Formats: sequence, C-alpha cells, structure tokens
Amino acid sequence: MPERPSFPDILASVTDVEGWMTDDQARRLHDRAAELGTGAQIVEIGSFRGRSMIVLASVAVDGVAITAIDPHMGSDRGPQEIEADQTRGDDDYDLFHANLSAAGVDERVTHVRKMSDIALDDVEGDIDLLYIDGAHRFGPARADIVQWGERVSGGGTMLIHDSFSSIGVTLALMTTTLYGGRWKYVGRSQSMAEYRRVNMTFGERLCNALRQELQLPWFVRNVVIKVLIVAKLAPLTRLLGHRNTDEWPY
Repeated sequence: MPERPSFPDILASVTDVEGWMTDDQARRLHDRAAELGTGAQIVEIGSFRGRSMIVLASVAVDGVAITAIDPHMGSDRGPQEIEADQTRGDDDYDLFHANLSAAGVDERVTHVRKMSDIALDDVEGDIDLLYIDGAHRFGPARADIVQWGERVSGGGTMLIHDSFSSIGVTLALMTTTLYGGRWKYVGRSQSMAEYRRVNMTFGERLCNALRQELQLPWFVRNVVIKVLIVAKLAPLTRLLGHRNTDEWPY
C-alpha cells in the first residue's frame, strides 16, 4: 500500500487552488477522511475548483469510494455569485479536473455534474463522510442537510461549510440539527461545523442545542462583517477582529 502524503504536503498541494478553506478546516477534513477504512464512502457537495476534494482524496485509503457532486453551472460559487454563467461554470469544471490531476487524485474521484437535489440516485449505499458546501440559500442548504444527511450511516460524519456564517445555512441548521435528536454537534473550525449521526436522549438533545446556540454570537458578528463589506465600510471590520477586509468570513 502506498504511503499517504503528510498533512503539510497536502496543504502545499492546494496552495494555488482557489477556494474558501482555512488550514484548520483542511485539518478537520483530513482527519475525518483519514479515519475511514476500505469500503467506506465519501461524498462532497459543492467542489468548486477542487481545494477541499484534493484534501479528502489525498488522505483516503485505497478502497474508499469518493464522489464529488457539483453541476459547475457558474452559480452559487462565491459571495453574491448566485446567477448561472455557463462559461464561468465550464472554466470551473476544467480547473477542477486539472487541479485534481495535478494532485494525482483525479482518477480516484467520481464527479457527478448535476445539482445535488437530482444526484441522489447517482450515489449508492450509505455515506460515511458527507461534506456539504453547496448552495448557501436556505432552501437548497436545508435540502442538502435533510436529503443527503439521511444517507449518512449511524456514527457517520457530516461536515457543513459556512455554518454560523451564512444566513441561509445557519437557518437551515436551526430547522434541522439544532433541536433534532440525530445530529450531535462535535465542534467547528471557523465556519466548518462537524456533526456525528447518533441517537440522543432528551437530556443530550438539550445539551446539544445549547452548544449550537452558543455559536450564534459568532454568527451575528459574521453577518455584521458582511454588511460592512457590502456597504463599502470594510476597514471597520477590523474592529471585529476580521483581518482580510476584502473577504467574507468563512
């Protein structure tokens, strides 16, 4: 069996790949994928140009099925980029595969170029690691959590990007995981929240809800930062500890 690359080497391989993923978030993806054994399945919703998928595919052992679901329509690809643009989407598609090829993992990944809500039948069996970074509007975000989350096996992991950062994603969490009894909140790396699929008692559900509610002040901070950036008052975001004044928090 070939030796898996080290985490620093994997980080180096995505340095020039465009995307929204901090080193801490990459570490969380890396660690959850590294835990999986042969026969497990990883599904990513929203791959953009491959930054996170390279991390997942680089560390997963042989025999782990890996699927990327992204229509690459040029829509829902970044802050305020909602409308479809096929030329832009085709560029993203080409760069996605070029980046995976450069990292040596393109052949490991099955790419389903469809919207996530119509790609459910393209993935067979249970999912052990689900990473959601798709459309951030409330409806699509909630559908991904409900429909794809239902496919995660008991004890499996669901990671969600822009949790407690995007309004749509946070509202989706509030109507699914916050007070539900099947998704235990494990923690977060900036806006990447980790959940474990388990059955919880009533008391455990209360504690689980409280732990998520404690993230809401951070959510309010992020919303204020976004409002300041849109209002062209980005320098004021430094008062809230936001260093990259030209980027939305993630």
